[in-house]
Amino acid sequence: MLDHGAAPPATPQPESGRPQLGSRLMRRKPVEQLVSESGQGEGGSLRRSLTMWQLTMISIGATLGTGIFVVLGEATPLAGPAVAISFVIAGLTALFSALSYAELAGSIPVSGSSYSYSYATMGELVAWICGWCLVLEYGVSVAAVAVGWGEYLNELLDGTLGVTIPDAVSAPLGEGGYINLPALVVVMLAMVFLMGGAKESARINTIMVMVKIATLVLFCVIGFMGIKAGNYTPLAPLGVTGISAAAATLFFSYIGFDAASTAGEEAKNPKRDLPRAIMLSLLIVTVLYCLVALVAVGAMPWQNFEGTEAALAQIMKDVTGHSFWSVVLAAGAVVAIASVVFAVLYGQTRILFAMSRDGLVPKVFAKIDPRTGTPKANVVLVSLFCGLLAATIPLGELANATSIGTLFAFALVNIAVVILRYKRPDMARTFRVSLFPVTPILGFAFCGWMMFSLPGVTWAVFGGWMAVGLVFYFCYGLRRSRLATAEK
Repeated sequence: MLDHGAAPPATPQPESGRPQLGSRLMRRKPVEQLVSESGQGEGGSLRRSLTMWQLTMISIGATLGTGIFVVLGEATPLAGPAVAISFVIAGLTALFSALSYAELAGSIPVSGSSYSYSYATMGELVAWICGWCLVLEYGVSVAAVAVGWGEYLNELLDGTLGVTIPDAVSAPLGEGGYINLPALVVVMLAMVFLMGGAKESARINTIMVMVKIATLVLFCVIGFMGIKAGNYTPLAPLGVTGISAAAATLFFSYIGFDAASTAGEEAKNPKRDLPRAIMLSLLIVTVLYCLVALVAVGAMPWQNFEGTEAALAQIMKDVTGHSFWSVVLAAGAVVAIASVVFAVLYGQTRILFAMSRDGLVPKVFAKIDPRTGTPKANVVLVSLFCGLLAATIPLGELANATSIGTLFAFALVNIAVVILRYKRPDMARTFRVSLFPVTPILGFAFCGWMMFSLPGVTWAVFGGWMAVGLVFYFCYGLRRSRLATAEK
């Protein structure tokens, strides 16, 4: 007869007393532990200083930039005038995932973003895979954005001084040069600003975001005067396949909205402000993207976008017949894209901070400078890595690699919100996904669809990246994670 008051039998363990490999890979970090460790690092803690407005600006700062100023020139030849529809599809995919992010950010307000959400719901191995994808998403996108910055810097120099930076030092190998020095410079400038502290960095970011919003509004006003109805026909010359391929490329334009979630340990009221900042920033960015895309393809035939990485500046020049307005737009783009580098680099450092605190990457990434309350060593190391990528790898490959890493991480967030809703139904939530579970399921499906729209070479790069990550985890993280050391 069973004794219902007795403790359940212990799970069989190996003779060494250590948990079996399967249970070690699936160990989860309790939500309460994640929240209790919030802000704590090696030798100090992060400072809570960011308001809802500043969080929104960080999210817009990380999102609104290269996707519309540069990648539009790569996506339009794929979809034709229907590139505006591609923006809507990419934005809809981002929206489904943003709803899941908003719920989890309000429930688990920590710096690790989807990495931490996965750790609490799906276990350590999945969390590591998600974190490794975030390194690809944030780190590589910093490099991709920095490459685009160099294009507009050249446009600005040409319009003001009549000179451009020689290809030898402004383009990577394979594109007519040896090193992209401007891309390296903008990453180093962002590094210097980030070392000053979160509050000071947020103020600088807010100014840059307002400049780039004003720049895009100015483009829409001037570009509208050059619209020709004939440029919208045929709407989709390359069919649904072209629209889908362009949407997958343009998803790169939306990756920054989750940057607000990486600031969870530096927000004054994260449970209230993080969900609001995520949703508000995505709304503002999507409206601007669609307006700019509609004006751009109406003002310039879609075939002319091929090989143009400063398309908006070219349109301004063609519409007005003067170089002045294209110079103004180029100046705004230089500021705009620099703010993306700044905000995304911030997000990358905070994700590595969370992973380091959990023991999955070296402790140096969690070391806090007591004077500024920032992980200075982390900022320097990440900046050097991103700067090297930006200086040596072409934009197209960087953008696609970023998109696939982002889509994979977003897919995991949609799964995480479902798991947490069923496992912890009574947990306090300041934001709840509408039409649950349909919305996160659609978010997962859209992410999968867009991943499979990316080219085979991107999948090969992604597979190689994941293989390197798994080797690192099994050689380092599996044994050194804080959950592992607690079991000894």
